[in-house]
Amino acid sequence: MTADLEVFLLGDLRVVSSGNEMVLPASRKARALLGFLVATGRPHRRERLCDLLWDLPSDPRAALRWAMTKLRKVVDTPGRSRIAADRERVAFVKDCVRVDTHQIYARLAEAGGGVPFADLEVMAGQLEGVFLDGLDNAGDDDFAAWLMAEREDARLARLDVLRRLAAHPDAGPAADKWRKLWRAADPSANMVDDSAAPSNRTQNKPAGRPDHAARARRNALKSQRIGFCEAEDGAKIAFASVGDGPPLLKAANWLNHLEFDWASPIWGRSFAELARFRSFIRYDERGCGLSDWDVADLGFDAFVSDLEAVADKLGLERFPLLGISQGCAVSIEYAVRHPERVSGLILFGGYAAGWRHLASPEEQARREAVLTLTKLGWGTDNPAYRHIFSKTFMPDAGPEVLDWFDDFQRQTASPDNAARFQDAFGHIDVRDRLAQVRVPTLVLHSRHDQRIPLDMGRAIASAIPDAQFVVLESKNHILLDHEPAWRKAYLAIGRFLAEHGI
Repeated sequence: MTADLEVFLLGDLRVVSSGNEMVLPASRKARALLGFLVATGRPHRRERLCDLLWDLPSDPRAALRWAMTKLRKVVDTPGRSRIAADRERVAFVKDCVRVDTHQIYARLAEAGGGVPFADLEVMAGQLEGVFLDGLDNAGDDDFAAWLMAEREDARLARLDVLRRLAAHPDAGPAADKWRKLWRAADPSANMVDDSAAPSNRTQNKPAGRPDHAARARRNALKSQRIGFCEAEDGAKIAFASVGDGPPLLKAANWLNHLEFDWASPIWGRSFAELARFRSFIRYDERGCGLSDWDVADLGFDAFVSDLEAVADKLGLERFPLLGISQGCAVSIEYAVRHPERVSGLILFGGYAAGWRHLASPEEQARREAVLTLTKLGWGTDNPAYRHIFSKTFMPDAGPEVLDWFDDFQRQTASPDNAARFQDAFGHIDVRDRLAQVRVPTLVLHSRHDQRIPLDMGRAIASAIPDAQFVVLESKNHILLDHEPAWRKAYLAIGRFLAEHGI
């Protein structure tokens, strides 16, 4: 079916109808609405669109209706209405429409290594344009986070195209040119790996979009540097660093593994994002991953001692510290003990006191039952026991991700250690340390976190002087990289680090 409408999202937003370029509305919000609807390719609730783009007008629904009226004059063609709307939802009808990014992503995903050299050159030129250029401040933080993620996808697509051009059999003398452009765009590019075959798409990627991020994560895994240090009690702690630039150290949390994390649909893209412009350092908790599993002490003070050992081993003088889940309490304790070394705290999904301190008698009884189930069923082939955790960690995850996480848990820790971890986390209590934190602090928490309630994150933010608190619209304790909350979280982290110069 021949397209009678073309939409260009790379560079300035453009619409061409039957060969004629259309005049877009002057309103940046109306153009942002069109770009968002076209790029996402799915219906959106009116309330969501109003929140995304019109937080100031007294009647945002009227503003949305006005924008749709203006856009219909641009995108409707004879016999075809492109803006489909009912009382609840709004969508862009894609029939007989060609979208530049969709075409590029589909071509890279489906053509394998057989894309003609001339076509790749055209794609490289297209991908030089900034996705929806000029619309950076057209909406709220969620819109900015979405825009950042789309631009990252376009950047990775461009790297893929440049890599293919540099290795293409028809490149001839031009190969050097494309190799230099590839190196300039990605200094960490591995020029030995000239394979042009695209990777499989992840479960959460839109159909037709290749997983360039997965390929980038595999390259990161090749370049990460793994080492070992010795904690105060002699336990061997495995740590790894990847990327270049100022350091960012992540405190360990349970259910990480230095070798498996990069292939994870849960941690992979998050860690890759943190390593883009920094030397990102993380280590496996004692009792799991590549660190010693056979340890006598699996308690809070030992967790803090491990963090101290890694920072000392690497000679880190001053650095921001990232804590996730129980890693938040470890980070808080470290920051109070070593205020001269911590330049900032980023705390995600954390709590100051464990379940043995705050849970109701009924909740404590449930936790004790789960401890028993963990000892009995963690290492078996039946994932039902581990599924208790995966469903509370990520209730919105699809079955493929949950299955992966179930198996990942078994590879990460032994049944006995899994139960010991749960017991140790229940005894954590740093409530008396919160007021002593003297570094810039960002606290992020999912509004409907089913593992650690929002009130626990709010309590941390309210007790740490001048802490920033960001609430994320998600049910997941561990954010998934396809959800808007993930983009909002990493946008907030980037702003926090830039604002404080750390």
